[in-house]
Amino acid sequence: MTDSDLILRVAARGDGVTADGRYIPYAAPGDRLDPSGGLVHGPHHADPPCPHFTLCGGCQLQHLDEESLGRFVSGRVVHALAAQHVTAQQVMPVHLSPPAARRRVAVRSAWMGKHFHLGFSTEKSHRIIDLEQCDIMTPTLFNLLDPLRKFLAARVDRKRQAQVKLAATDQGTDMLIENWTADDLDNHEALSQFAVANGLARLSLDEGYGPTTFYEPEPVTVTLGGVAVGYPPYGFLQATPDGEAALVAAVDLILDDAKRVADLFAGLGTFALSLDRSRKYYAAEADLEPITHLKQAAARAGRALFTDHRDLFRRPLIAEELNKFDAVVLDPPRAGAKEQVAHLAESRVATIAYVSCNPSSFARDAKRLIDGGYILHRLWPVGQFRWSSHIEMVGEFKR
Repeated sequence: MTDSDLILRVAARGDGVTADGRYIPYAAPGDRLDPSGGLVHGPHHADPPCPHFTLCGGCQLQHLDEESLGRFVSGRVVHALAAQHVTAQQVMPVHLSPPAARRRVAVRSAWMGKHFHLGFSTEKSHRIIDLEQCDIMTPTLFNLLDPLRKFLAARVDRKRQAQVKLAATDQGTDMLIENWTADDLDNHEALSQFAVANGLARLSLDEGYGPTTFYEPEPVTVTLGGVAVGYPPYGFLQATPDGEAALVAAVDLILDDAKRVADLFAGLGTFALSLDRSRKYYAAEADLEPITHLKQAAARAGRALFTDHRDLFRRPLIAEELNKFDAVVLDPPRAGAKEQVAHLAESRVATIAYVSCNPSSFARDAKRLIDGGYILHRLWPVGQFRWSSHIEMVGEFKR
C-alpha cells in the first residue's frame, strides 16, 4: 500500500477519494486500498447500524464516524463556495441531528413478485427496500410502516406504486397517500378505521387532483415559536426539531438588533414566528395555503407580522422595497433565489441571513451578493439529514 491508496476525504455523493483521485464507494477518511482492491478500514470507519445500508437510498454515510461525518457536512459547503471563488470569514461548528429524529419522510410501495414492499428506493433505481429497520425516522413514524404495509397490500393494484408521506404534527402523525384511488365505500370506511386504529392526526389521499382529507378529528397544526399554525397535508417542515432550532438560532444571531425584517420564502413561518418578538416582520410566500395559515396564526397570537402572497421568482422585491428593511431572511427552495438575490445585491440592506438546502445554488447566489458589495461573514453548516449527502446551511452576509 502507498500514500496514493489513502482515502483523504468524502466527495459530495458519499464516495471516498484517494490521494491520486480515485473514487471508492463506502470508504471513510483514513481507510486504505489494499493491493487486491479491497478496503482496509481506518480510525474513522464506523460500523453501519442498519442492515439495509448500501442497498437503501435513505442513507449514504453510515460508514462514517461522528468526526468525519461533521467534516463532510462542513466540507460540502466550503468546497461549493470554493468553486465560485468565495470564502467565508468564519465557519461555525457543525450541528448534526441525532439518529431517529426525522419527523417528515416519504416512502414508496410496490409489489415485488409475491411480496409487497414499503420503504425507500435504492440509489439510482426504482427498486424499493422493504424496511425492517430505520435509524433515521422517529420511532412513531417507523412504527406505522408495518400496519400501513398490511393495509396497502390488501388494496393496492400490483401494477401501481403508491407513495406515502408522513409528518409529525401537534396532534400526531399526518399521513398523505398518493397514487392510489379509494374508489368505493368500503375503502372509504377502511381509511377512517385505519386512521382511528393507528391514532393518526389526519389521513388524506391524493388521487391526482390534490389532497382530499378522509379523516381529521380536529384541525392539524404545527407549533412554531410557540404559535400553533395550521398545517397542510405534508406541508414543508424542517427535517428535525433540533435542526430547525439550530437554523433559527443562527438566523437570530445574524439579525442581532435589526428592527424591521423581511422573511422571504417564509412558508408557514419557521423564522418569522420563532425569532425575537420585538422585531417587526414582513413575510412573503408564493404558496397560498401556508401563507394564509401563517397570517391567521400570527393574528391569533398578536404578532407584529405582515404577510404577502407573492411569487418571489416572478415578482421579487426590488431594491426600493428592500431598502425599507434592516435585514432580510432568505429560505428558498433548492433552486436558490437567483432573481431575488439580483435585487438584494443592488439594495442597501445591511444584513442578510441566507438559509439554504443546496450548496451549489447557495454558492452561486453568494457570489452574486459578494459582487454586489457584501461579505460572507459567518457560515453555519447543519446536518439534519443524518447519514445523507443532503445538507443545510446558514450564511451571514454583511454590507
